Amino acid sequence: MHTGVNAKAYVGNNLNCVNCHLDAGRQAHAAPMWGAYLLYPAYRSKTKHVDTFAERLRGCFMYSMNGKAPPFGDEVLVALEAYSYWMATGAPVGERLPGAGFAKLAKAAQPPDIARGQKVFESHCALCHGDGGQGQRASDTQVFPPLWGAQSFNWGAGMANIDSAAAFIKANMPLGQGGTLTDQQAWDVATFMDSHERPQDPRFTGDVVQTRAQFHDSEYSLYGTPVGGQLLGQGTH
Repeated sequence: MHTGVNAKAYVGNNLNCVNCHLDAGRQAHAAPMWGAYLLYPAYRSKTKHVDTFAERLRGCFMYSMNGKAPPFGDEVLVALEAYSYWMATGAPVGERLPGAGFAKLAKAAQPPDIARGQKVFESHCALCHGDGGQGQRASDTQVFPPLWGAQSFNWGAGMANIDSAAAFIKANMPLGQGGTLTDQQAWDVATFMDSHERPQDPRFTGDVVQTRAQFHDSEYSLYGTPVGGQLLGQGTH
């Protein structure tokens, strides 16, 4: 709930785990932790090997939290593993439960459009996330998360992929009104969100084009593509 306070050494932005894993990691179709724990160890194309649950959590700190991976056995990892294990008590191991991960979203009827997405953002998202996607803070608490810029997730995070972001948005946003946007609106606003610069991918090779070819060669990633006359993937600080 308060990752920046309780795992400060490993967090490099203003996000908390709960910003994506809603309702303290309990909400269906918001990557609930009870749904994730049961599926590991598992092969992941992102890492090209079989990841343990602890390795999966370490990746979250590197990418979504734009920080650094806690060492194996660190109390931060053990606490998150224990919490996820407790929530999954009694569930079948190795079986994908209903509500795990994100809900599958059909491909957009029209190609996702940044301009349309901006209109959706202004109408449905800016009230909480700010006109500039910076989120909202109350004193030292990040009430609503930044969606791009220096304090958001980096280019290596799952939410930087338009398909993942669209599925999450469709099921869960606006907060408390999940399912009210059309599929097309979810695709469009996800594209708008991910068309902004954010912190560099930790796997950066030193060349944006090469990094895209190696890690972001997908129709769902805008890394290494020109948007508004700017080549995305330069990173921001």
